[in-house]
Amino acid sequence: MENFETKAIRLQTERTEYREHSTPLFLTSSFVFDDAEQARSLFADEIEGNIYTRFSNPNNSEFIEKMCALEHTEDGIATASGMAAMFLGIASFLQMGDHLVASRSLFGSTHQIITKILPRWGITYTYVDIDKPETWESAIQPNTKMIFAETPSNPALDLIDLAWLGKLAKKHNLILNIDNCFSTPYLQTPASYGADIVTHSATKWLDGQGRVIGGCVLGRKDLINEVRFMARHTGPSLSPFNSWILSKSLETLAVRMDKHCSNALELAQWLETQPQIRYVKYPHLPSHPQYALAKEQMLHGGGIVTFELMNGIEHGRAFLDKLKMLSHTSNLGDTRSIATHPSSTTHAKLTVEERLAVGITDGLIRVSVGLEHINDIKADIAQAL
Repeated sequence: MENFETKAIRLQTERTEYREHSTPLFLTSSFVFDDAEQARSLFADEIEGNIYTRFSNPNNSEFIEKMCALEHTEDGIATASGMAAMFLGIASFLQMGDHLVASRSLFGSTHQIITKILPRWGITYTYVDIDKPETWESAIQPNTKMIFAETPSNPALDLIDLAWLGKLAKKHNLILNIDNCFSTPYLQTPASYGADIVTHSATKWLDGQGRVIGGCVLGRKDLINEVRFMARHTGPSLSPFNSWILSKSLETLAVRMDKHCSNALELAQWLETQPQIRYVKYPHLPSHPQYALAKEQMLHGGGIVTFELMNGIEHGRAFLDKLKMLSHTSNLGDTRSIATHPSSTTHAKLTVEERLAVGITDGLIRVSVGLEHINDIKADIAQAL
């Protein structure tokens, strides 16, 4: 099975004596042992098998096996949320005295982990700008252990050259950790460019219907062993039910993303013609400053479109209040189109200066473009404008 769609559908790892066509749910907290020797061997990690759902579960294993196949990684673990994945993907490798280099353009909660939580344990960081790649290498210190970035960034949709970044990390023997939530493995696979760790909020496009919370950390087997140790003893495990949902959702990821992306591109092209809008940003628009990189690095442009309204925050609030079909919520990656005002929601904890440094103005609107008919999406935005 070489093709993305086939792997997402046909990688079924669990089938019981009942010969079910679809993987069943394994709703159990623990698993029984055949004998005392098997129990000893399992706890000693001499053999593989399920002991306790906090450690592993057949549903979690199938979800991760599919994700590893799609992301081209060796191993992975499922987590209770996307932020659990982001935290584990960083904290599993850093200790007091270590240093982290990170892109300044990050999701708000990831920013809080790096700037508020890690420093409690004596872990320092340096932020670098996506549009100033020459500053990345100079930010690396003798105690630097990891480079962390998301591409495209949330919500500014700035891109990082993954091939260049992979070479930089390898040159300095650093762990390269990429948040691939916005692209999904269907649009880009960071491990193919040298990423050692790939993290996801599975809540978003991977589920795709706003039903469950989940995440995953994927990467090299030796590194995932460190993450697994941390997760096993701190307990951010994904429920088997949510794993089952996510594994089934992956079967339609490609066809869903094709439609999300085609809708998003058409919406972005139309928005550029609207006089009430200062600018539109979408990776596969020729007006995007990194359009050439986006075409090379991403299969399609993704399902997020951002734009800035004239007249700032008041116009932004009025626009959101007038929407009739688009949902007003802080989530994304749903079948339903969603409009978000990052300054007052997802990135509200940042200072004004921090928001402006990553392109989040008061008039910025983020649209997660859903699977409705594109004419209906445009019509709702047109009447709100």
